[in-house]
Amino acid sequence: MDFSLRASVFGLCLALAATLADAQEATIAFGGLKQDTSLPVDVQADALAVNNADGTAVFTGNVLVGQGDMRLAAQEVRVKYAADGKSIDQLLATGGVTISNLADAAEAREALYTIDSGVVVMTGDVLLTQGASAIAGQKLTIDLKAGTGVMEGRVSTTFVPGGN
Repeated sequence: MDFSLRASVFGLCLALAATLADAQEATIAFGGLKQDTSLPVDVQADALAVNNADGTAVFTGNVLVGQGDMRLAAQEVRVKYAADGKSIDQLLATGGVTISNLADAAEAREALYTIDSGVVVMTGDVLLTQGASAIAGQKLTIDLKAGTGVMEGRVSTTFVPGGN
């Protein structure tokens, strides 16, 4: 390959990288965050308050939620039960939220996990790490059933060649 062709290819790669780094939205593969959402949900916490009137429960203090290989950690997790009163409909986690599964991990200020759909919406200073690569934004929507996600809100990323 001659020098001018190499320089053109290199310039095209730099332009593509700059476009991706400053995008408003990025679609991401989440092979490690793919999850069987029919598995049982286990919760551990320092305290639990239950409100039968509105069908909620609030776990506080060092909360750890597990479902299969997925882990969610936060200072508080509010559980909303489905109309049947037996199954969990949604989990709202706040306070230093971390979701991890295998090699992928995401951090945010809060996360809403809708169990049946398998969708997690993380908001507020979101940081996703996949191996040595990282991507940041303000909102990350993860489809656990499909193993895909979309990062939105002034997306910034660092790619490490061969890192994923």
